[in-house]
Amino acid sequence: MLNHITIMGRLVADPELRTTPGGVTVATVRLAVDRDFKNKQTGERETDFINVVAWRQTAEFISRYFAKGRMAVVEGRLQIRPYTDRDGNKRTAAEVVAENIYFGDSVRRDGEGGGSYSPSSYAAPASRPAPGYEPPMGDEDQFAELSDDDGDLPF
Repeated sequence: MLNHITIMGRLVADPELRTTPGGVTVATVRLAVDRDFKNKQTGERETDFINVVAWRQTAEFISRYFAKGRMAVVEGRLQIRPYTDRDGNKRTAAEVVAENIYFGDSVRRDGEGGGSYSPSSYAAPASRPAPGYEPPMGDEDQFAELSDDDGDLPF
């Protein structure tokens, strides 16, 4: 079965970062997501406010780089969970459990880099040039014609 959701909206407030008793970090945010159509009576687009939950490194990424008003694109799964309110009534809550989150705007604040976070992006360290490697300098042409090009692809 498939449970995949992608939403795009602006953060209503700064992310809340907490740690569970077991030491796992969790961040919660709320996104204001505009509907694709306008209300027939008012002629205005309505907005849905969607709760998003992120765990571990994704939670830390959200709390570090996102703030109120920032546009975010969230990929994840929809989760419906039951809970009991303060009055003892049984309720359900719908939330998106974030698997990937991307910047939805191009605003860079305080030296932030653009991009996204997905769990696989932390899997391997960034590659570094070999010791002694020096990149080409100046106006040198970095591309050259191949004299023995037979036109065949190498694969």
